[in-house]
Amino acid sequence: MKPLVLIVDDEPGILTQLSHILGDEGFRTLITGKGEEALELYRRWHPAAVFLDIWLPDRDGLETLRAIRDLDPHAAVIMISGHGTAPTAVKAIKMGAYDYLEKPLAYNRVLEALTGALAASGTGEGAGQGALDLGKGPEHVREFLQPPGLPLLRESETPQRTVKSSSVIYGLGLHSGSHTGMVIQPLPVNSGVHFLTVPKGTQIPAHLDSVADTEYATTLSREGESIRTVEHLLAALHAYGITNLLVKVHGEIPVLDGSALEFCERLEEVGIEMQGLPRKELVIDRRYEAGSGDRRLVIEPAETFSVSYLLRYPPPVGEQFYEFTMRGFEAFKTEIAPARTFGFMRDLPMMAELGLGSGGRLDNCILVGDDNVINTKLRFPDEFVRHKILDIIGDLYLLGYPIRGRVTARFTGHRDNIALQRAILGASA
Repeated sequence: MKPLVLIVDDEPGILTQLSHILGDEGFRTLITGKGEEALELYRRWHPAAVFLDIWLPDRDGLETLRAIRDLDPHAAVIMISGHGTAPTAVKAIKMGAYDYLEKPLAYNRVLEALTGALAASGTGEGAGQGALDLGKGPEHVREFLQPPGLPLLRESETPQRTVKSSSVIYGLGLHSGSHTGMVIQPLPVNSGVHFLTVPKGTQIPAHLDSVADTEYATTLSREGESIRTVEHLLAALHAYGITNLLVKVHGEIPVLDGSALEFCERLEEVGIEMQGLPRKELVIDRRYEAGSGDRRLVIEPAETFSVSYLLRYPPPVGEQFYEFTMRGFEAFKTEIAPARTFGFMRDLPMMAELGLGSGGRLDNCILVGDDNVINTKLRFPDEFVRHKILDIIGDLYLLGYPIRGRVTARFTGHRDNIALQRAILGASA
């Protein structure tokens, strides 16, 4: 029998709609239109999850959320509202709500939110149920990469990981220039990393098959919906070993300061959950190569994951070389994560024609002129090449697993990073 769910809303139509949706999926429900009665029902019946309206006639929904969390610090609460605001959503998540849904409620989103909330709270009945289709997560990659005689995936001693709680991150999109936000949420073991577009709810696996564009950034797409600039977030997830995560986002991942540092800090702030089951690692079995001429990207067998990169641009950048070995997330956070994205003044007209770069500001990228860096002080003398390594670490996580291999790069970009992965998968088909 599926668990009991409490629905709290002052609109009779919402109570009826949610009850029918959950009833069709086999869940039992309790309903009320008042916050005080909701607390009494929670004390008496201990429901596995709560759908809670922001606006209630007798008390504020956020106050009710706080009271429920005081009763049960592990309570799985999903806030709902027909006229909420972004600050309200952020506050609700910070207070411990698992998710925040806008009315009118979509069947798919209701079930996906409930599934995630139950799984995150440790209610076994929630795992594997609902609307999220994880069929193109790691299992899809595992089948593709392990034909007979080519054991690229190996079980490691490191456990699978997700985040301990949900969190909201807001900022600008680097290329759209629009205000954008994202929510990160835990997922159960063997789920993989998935994006969910807002508001349509299209699921896009963080996988090579989803790549749609590599012009100045990596864009994932599915069913007409796209998520831009995923590489900085994926680099942080790769470095921290986050194997299972849901990322809800509208259009583009926030650029923040142009690096991956704030993503690292947020992961540490919400905490990382060790999930018990061992993770798989993608172990490079032989040399794979992409590019031509001086532009070359190679990955070869090695005991650890490392990236060395040779970069060469006209002055003031010049030639830079850096080699990074993934010795743990602290090394990534110190050496690579702070390196910001960069662009050249001479490329701005072309980027404008492509509809890119609209969110580039003085505080979220390095802007390079003819003779000098125009807008900021460099964090490292070789910050440019370190950021190229950051992009490689992020893009390569689209293979679906942490990697064990040595990467050597010369003058390459996002297009080459994707081409190298396709060479690996193509050789494994």
